Amino acid sequence: MTEWSPLFSEPHPSREFCVQYGETDYDFLCRMAAEEGIFFYEEHAYKSTDQSLVLCDTVRHLPESFEIPWNPNTRTEVSTLCISQFRYSAQIRPSSVVTKDYTFKRPDWAGRFEQEGQHQDYQRTQYEVYDYPGRFKSAHGQNFARWQMDGWRNNAETARGMSRSPEIWPGRRIVLTGHPQANLNREWQVVASELHGEQPQAVPGRQGAGTALENHFAVIPADRTWRPQPLLKPLVDGPQSAVVTGPAGEEIFCDEHGRVRVKFNWDRYNPADQDSSCWIRVAQAWAGTGFGHLAIPRVGQEVIVDFLNGDPDQPIIMGRTYHQENRTPGSLPGTKTQMTIRSKTYMGSGFNELKFDDATGREQVYIHAQKNMDTEVLNDRTTTVKHDHRETVKNDQTVTIQEGNRLLTVEKAQDHRSTERVFI
Repeated sequence: MTEWSPLFSEPHPSREFCVQYGETDYDFLCRMAAEEGIFFYEEHAYKSTDQSLVLCDTVRHLPESFEIPWNPNTRTEVSTLCISQFRYSAQIRPSSVVTKDYTFKRPDWAGRFEQEGQHQDYQRTQYEVYDYPGRFKSAHGQNFARWQMDGWRNNAETARGMSRSPEIWPGRRIVLTGHPQANLNREWQVVASELHGEQPQAVPGRQGAGTALENHFAVIPADRTWRPQPLLKPLVDGPQSAVVTGPAGEEIFCDEHGRVRVKFNWDRYNPADQDSSCWIRVAQAWAGTGFGHLAIPRVGQEVIVDFLNGDPDQPIIMGRTYHQENRTPGSLPGTKTQMTIRSKTYMGSGFNELKFDDATGREQVYIHAQKNMDTEVLNDRTTTVKHDHRETVKNDQTVTIQEGNRLLTVEKAQDHRSTERVFI
């Protein structure tokens, strides 16, 4: 089967990121169809071997129904195809669905939708399904809730029957006539069909027997759309390693939220460029309203990616790690007593650095500014040096006291030498 056609009446917006993880192609397509409230069926051309797959989201798009009579007398020959068995049943199913989700772009958004089931004449209305996360980030979640409700109740009212007609097939509608139970003489949507056929004359020595066909089918009332029940989404087993990506020649590539893109090690198809994944949030050591810690992972760095609720469609970067080509600052294990925060000049080889050395007897705090260093103190600043204090200025020095006095007190002997003019 190579041909397929969509028959959609509902909105099905594209998704930012969608991963097939730990499931077959068929299971992935079935899961996606269930989430979007889509069912599918085969369509056969009349007197032809051609067939195509039809994707549909409403019963209204199905072909026009045809009548087929009820005739339980299967022992006599009948020239008209009929339904010989037909049994109706009702089952208790979930009565309502409540879904909820969260999006960081609108953290105060309620993200909650509720859908009540229909046609609940044969049960109580207190069987709620609560689904979190609901796998939506917008008002489209209301459709998700409605489709999920239809899926949970897709067999709340069903009928099963048997016929010799091969035309009772999923994707068709039939009108049952002549049944002694009048309320069953109505339009039905075929949702399942299992054919059993025999042709004994094709076997040597059994030429006398005729061809037989039995069609065991299932239907639901045609005033509602059958949708597949929600399917479990495979969960990621744990964190994964990935490499930060970006456009060729770029070193830092992010969006307004500090998100980056990565290439996963299992990805066989996407190149390591600016389109290798969706934008992925980066966990920082501290995050507040206009304050906190910020360090954007750079292109080529290895990061550790986890997944919210185990969902492969919701990656989040939880950390970074060194490897053989991206080595640590310093030279381990020789510098094992040092804790270092070292940056790297954008498109250059310089760096800024703050280093703490905890080597016994050589403890040190080291600060390196690649170019300028600015310090702003909104009130007092006090510095106490309990041994020598040396300052070297290789160019000009300017000290401006806008208000008040400058007091320099030398409590012990002073040895002062100057080879330049000093202006006071």
